[in-house]
Amino acid sequence: MIDETVEEIREMQTHSSSVVAVKAARALEDLRDREFASVEDFERDLERNSSALRRANPSHASLVTTQRAIVSMVEDADAGTVEEATAALDAAVEQVVEQVETAKRRAAENAMDFVEDGATILTHDYSSTVLEAIERAVSDGRYVTVYVTEARPRYLGRKTARALAEMDRVDAHLLVDGASGHYLPECDRVLLGMDCIVDDTLYNRIGTFPLAATADNLDVPVTVVGSSAKLVGEGFRFENDFRSPSEVLLEPAEGFSVENPAYDATPTDLLDAVVTDEGIREF
Repeated sequence: MIDETVEEIREMQTHSSSVVAVKAARALEDLRDREFASVEDFERDLERNSSALRRANPSHASLVTTQRAIVSMVEDADAGTVEEATAALDAAVEQVVEQVETAKRRAAENAMDFVEDGATILTHDYSSTVLEAIERAVSDGRYVTVYVTEARPRYLGRKTARALAEMDRVDAHLLVDGASGHYLPECDRVLLGMDCIVDDTLYNRIGTFPLAATADNLDVPVTVVGSSAKLVGEGFRFENDFRSPSEVLLEPAEGFSVENPAYDATPTDLLDAVVTDEGIREF
């Protein structure tokens, strides 16, 4: 399961960074079924597999921080036997998963206040926390219109649009990426998830920066929602992922190159607010 999870993360088959963090944590439970001669062997294998999971997408702050937390908790348990080390791993995984899911739920609860009755919202890419915030708002009886960019080249917006279409009181529209500027004047807010915020820079799916810059020019507030674990400072260096040209163009590129970065960098001064499980930070 660990190797399969590494490949799934690398190929971006799972699109929500919170879900990725939980899946990666659960994948480490496979180590329970292996035999180890000593605690040292167990901890070495734990670190090796955790490192492989982190390297699968080092730009995911929640993936990196949760994996490091699990390894640290197991090492700090100072187990005397392999059985004790395995029990420490089980406890660490459960604690991390609970923290991720609780943070996501609280962030969505805090963000639902930004989804007002009758509002028109534009969102980009796929964020399970954004979807949960909208779902909570409409479950409260609010009606909203949501524009979703397609998020090429992997078309992650299609997944978002389908999820929104299943919600009551949501009027969902899927847009080609280049049409966001056309529809932004109709919008009351841009609501986005986040991969991470490092110092004064938001890193998120490619296309976020031009969307935020256009919204800023049109005085449409941009609100970002996610776990506080995605607000990182020292000790984390964001690494962009430059994807295969085949995601953009099926035939060979002859005489030109295809640029396909997965993420872009948005200055936080283009944002109106960042909403996390710990509260709201306004800019």
